[in-house]
Amino acid sequence: MTAIANEPDGSTPLESDEIEGLKFRHVTTRGELDQLEQVNIESGLIWLGRRRKTDILTEQFIRTLHRRLFGEVWKWAGEFRRTEKNIGIDPLQIGGQLKMLLDDARYWVENGTFSPLEAGARFHHRLVQIHPFPNGNGRHARIAADTYIMDRFNHEPIDWAAGHDLQRSNERRNTYIAALRAADAGSYEQLLAFVNARHPAASSHPIP
Repeated sequence: MTAIANEPDGSTPLESDEIEGLKFRHVTTRGELDQLEQVNIESGLIWLGRRRKTDILTEQFIRTLHRRLFGEVWKWAGEFRRTEKNIGIDPLQIGGQLKMLLDDARYWVENGTFSPLEAGARFHHRLVQIHPFPNGNGRHARIAADTYIMDRFNHEPIDWAAGHDLQRSNERRNTYIAALRAADAGSYEQLLAFVNARHPAASSHPIP
């Protein structure tokens, strides 16, 4: 197999060697893959809810979370990507940029830099922008951001989907992708509106 068919807009195409890491050889379409991954994600969420209290702002946790969410589907789950993508930073910079994000996220909590929802939105965007893994980055980053605001702010998770399927092309997904792209350009207003953050002068805060 060399490709997954029916990729939605904004998704990251997989390289042939990454597809070789798929544990289910009968899968040929994005819909089939999504179903398998969703079952794995549900199992991962059960693990997440039962895990011992640990520091979530570490590379180890970020990698373990991805492995728990996707490890039943992909052999390389939890491993940083080694190839360039249509989005994401140079693979050689992933470890360093991830550490910077985790340090910033810790700073935001300790200094009250942002409201919980804004902190979660910014954490999510930065993690997607880094794009640590070959696949599943959006879903992993949403779950990681929710874990962050629940664990560090004692705040309820973000309603990312609002009753829609963000893995399929629809208006909610289009708004989500547009908000992330605006944040890539330095404007967070759309993303903050997407997560219902109501922080005054949200875009004026300096990022440490």
